[in-house]
Amino acid sequence: MRIGVPKEIMNNENRVALTPLAVQTLLKDGHEVLVETGAGVGASFPDSDYEDAGARIMPTAAETWEQAEMVVKVKEPQASEYGYLRPDLIVFTYLHLAADRPLTDALVEAKTTSVAYETVTDRHGTLPLLTPMSQVAGRLAVMEGVHHLLSTQGGRGVLLSGVPGTQAARVVVIGGGQVGASAVAMARGLRAEVTVLDLDPHVLQRFDEQYQGTVRTLISDPATLEAELLEADLVIGAVLVPGAAAPKLVREETVKKMKPGAVLVDVAIDQGGCFENSRKTSHDEPTFKVHDTLFYCVANMPGAVANTSARALNSVTLPYIRAVAAQGVDGAIERFPGLSGGVMTRDGKLISEPVRRAFNWED
Repeated sequence: MRIGVPKEIMNNENRVALTPLAVQTLLKDGHEVLVETGAGVGASFPDSDYEDAGARIMPTAAETWEQAEMVVKVKEPQASEYGYLRPDLIVFTYLHLAADRPLTDALVEAKTTSVAYETVTDRHGTLPLLTPMSQVAGRLAVMEGVHHLLSTQGGRGVLLSGVPGTQAARVVVIGGGQVGASAVAMARGLRAEVTVLDLDPHVLQRFDEQYQGTVRTLISDPATLEAELLEADLVIGAVLVPGAAAPKLVREETVKKMKPGAVLVDVAIDQGGCFENSRKTSHDEPTFKVHDTLFYCVANMPGAVANTSARALNSVTLPYIRAVAAQGVDGAIERFPGLSGGVMTRDGKLISEPVRRAFNWED
């Protein structure tokens, strides 16, 4: 199979879908890999590394898409790429369709087979292709929060750890999944006062045992959440409903009452965001004010640490890419049954039930 790797074009998206090492593996499997020139530069993988691995360097995005039988990406196709979609093409990438009706329509109209990393499951029912980016995003959410809490960035001017004689910053993490767990680990490691909220008492028990009671754990309900938000310096929105739009848990009426300069980082923004006032931002302009608080809603946070992210992503996506390349989507599903949950569109139909529900879709 001819596998295409176009250069990512989302704002400051420096990740790349295949590392040179992954290219070597695919070539040994007997496939051809087409890499758009400059695709890996932002992740510290120059064209020469891909040439040494045996890839064919393509001069333009158009040629990369047109000659490929399967395109592997990191981020969903952007509007300027919709024209490259066609019936005999497989697109394998993060898609987040429940928050993107135009892309959904484009994939269906082009009759493209699209497979989303974020809804592929493994035999344990977890999301293996989402996990590494969730871990990166959870850690980065705290790092970005720390940065934007600085007075010079418009934040409250608090140091997360505090110093002797002062109080540490209060960090509230909403959701105890992979993003939340990574955010808690980072914030706790920086000696903040951390609270995690979740609906599942078993999840909270795990945090309590892991941190031996040094992380506060609370069942999430509207009253409890509001009380915690009003005391927070930094809030991490880490809510995930696989394949579906994120629930709006943080309401504007609560934000109005929060501490001036508090920072809210919405890691669920790919799925529409879990704060009522969230809207996608970019690494160029990552924040905006909501009343007296600062919202950070960058939709491709892991792109800021592109080398780490690309290597982490490839470590989990490569077995699935190899299976699809060797056996097609149906053959790959026989080998990895959880891949079926990643099939979003095919033969001009929207397959994903969560996305269909999000749009009240009718064929």
